[in-house]
Amino acid sequence: WYGLGLTLIGLNYGFLIGISAGFLSFIPYVGSLSALVVSAIVALVQGWPDWTMLAMALGVVASGQFLEGNVLSPKLVGESVGLHPVWLMFALLASGSLFGFTGLIVAVPVAAALGVLLRFFFARYRLSPFYLGEDAEAENQP
Repeated sequence: WYGLGLTLIGLNYGFLIGISAGFLSFIPYVGSLSALVVSAIVALVQGWPDWTMLAMALGVVASGQFLEGNVLSPKLVGESVGLHPVWLMFALLASGSLFGFTGLIVAVPVAAALGVLLRFFFARYRLSPFYLGEDAEAENQP
């Protein structure tokens, strides 16, 4: 994303900056921070004394970070653990506000385990005589 956006705004070495940030994004905060710092420096040098190139580069990095953090990551993580992205975001917000950093670490595994348990119980409930409207006493009579 960064490489395409930075190249489209005309930033020198934009594609290279984006590819480098993509490889570094596996280390938390390093990829986005490196994209921010390097693209800001290149944009400042390239566009000096005009600040529009810097503003556009910062806009590309900020929008890329927003899309990755709020759309792409929850969707990919949610699909891999079988959770809807909204439930995943709710689990992260709730556990983070209740338990802090530790809550953020355990939010996804706990939410995935709860999701599996709830799906199991709902499947069992839907097969129960109570849900199907069958009279349990009538079935037990000889």
